[in-house]
Amino acid sequence: MKNLLLYILLSVVMPQSEADLSGLTLATSNGTYYQIKYSSREDVNLYVANIETDAIQAVRQGKADVYVSDQVMLPVEDQKRLGMKMAFIGEECFDVAFALRKGNTELMEQLNAFLDTAPLNDIIAHWIDGAPYVEEPPYEIDPNAEPLHCVSGANIAPIAYLCDEGEWKGIDPDILRRFAHSLGRPFKMDFQDLGAAIIGLSTGQADIVNANLIITEERAKSVDFSKPYYKCHPGYFVVDPSTGGGMNLLERLKMNLVTENRWRLITDGLLVTLIITICSILLGSLLGVGVCACRRSKRKWMRKSADIYSDFINGIPTLVLLLIMFYVVFASSGLNAVIVAIITFSLCFASSSGGIFDNAISSVPVGQTEAGLSLGFTPYKTFTGIVFPQAVCKGINLYIGECIALLKNTSIVGYIAIQDLTRASDLIRSRTFDALVPLIIVTILYFVLAWLIRRLLLLIIKKEAR
Repeated sequence: MKNLLLYILLSVVMPQSEADLSGLTLATSNGTYYQIKYSSREDVNLYVANIETDAIQAVRQGKADVYVSDQVMLPVEDQKRLGMKMAFIGEECFDVAFALRKGNTELMEQLNAFLDTAPLNDIIAHWIDGAPYVEEPPYEIDPNAEPLHCVSGANIAPIAYLCDEGEWKGIDPDILRRFAHSLGRPFKMDFQDLGAAIIGLSTGQADIVNANLIITEERAKSVDFSKPYYKCHPGYFVVDPSTGGGMNLLERLKMNLVTENRWRLITDGLLVTLIITICSILLGSLLGVGVCACRRSKRKWMRKSADIYSDFINGIPTLVLLLIMFYVVFASSGLNAVIVAIITFSLCFASSSGGIFDNAISSVPVGQTEAGLSLGFTPYKTFTGIVFPQAVCKGINLYIGECIALLKNTSIVGYIAIQDLTRASDLIRSRTFDALVPLIIVTILYFVLAWLIRRLLLLIIKKEAR
């Protein structure tokens, strides 16, 4: 009731300054300056979302009254489409810069020298005010050189956003692409949550992090900032009660799939999800056979090793293990993130599948093996012809369940900058601010994949068991 009354009040009297925010709920994203600033105000309720899109949705859904972020985070076109408007612009003025790893002096000097000569005002004017685009000089790029790896903590116009053909556009990509090319290096950009992006920067997984980053003393303890390339003010956005209606389902589908060829994000993410899932099942099953063999070994140290391995894997959340593998174990290996994900999920799957194999074999009565041997079969023939088919029948459902669980667990790979099916949904939501359609599409695709995997495994395993 309180939130409803505040929402009605807000529709009539918009806040005109920060003093008017008392008693209201402010929505912002995690890790921003505004989270730190307003968490210390006892008269303001704070709604902290993981990404900017979710913070905006919180205001549209009535969970929060005001969305606060940098004034450029919600362009006028998007404000009209979302039924929102800017209540006021804050008086503070922030320096915006790029973040580099501590001690990366050479790259810092190169970037600062580039920022001194780059047409920054023209680039910013193009993306914010629609001024004519300034063409990039004809730099000579060495295709064999190591790409300048940049990670964006935002996927929102006009800061940085991913469009069709996998090309990044916006203020930050335009500046950083020119900088990379001025060094003769290819340009590469990924999207991650800001917290994960900073971790990747500190471990050498990325060269530069961008997201319209405000320079603060607290952040400067963890990263080095380049020279400021832009100044911005905070913007406070509210629901515009004068706007009504909205897009119908067909228009929303077109916006989420057709516009900027966003369907390609879905298909590319689907392919990555399939690759990780299938490879992890195959490799994990092979490792699981080894775990099963160790658990059934006559040697005590092998049985103990298998138990310790299983306890270790089962005692760590998959997400934590994935982050450790990517940011610690393989941090300096240069391995592709997809390969690291396959290794991680294979290790997890080996533990569960090894236990399933062991329990399924143990469930077959010992008399079946003795009968086979007494009939003159070799131990190998006895196992493959008598024990294995029965074990398959007893363990197949558990095995398929673990395969489907693995498929669903791959949704966390976005934390290490892999664009899978779930991350594709996040990228689309970040551009369209539509939470429903992308999530429904992804939900349907995961359901279809799970059904197909179940049917396929049933066909294969039953055929092999004959």
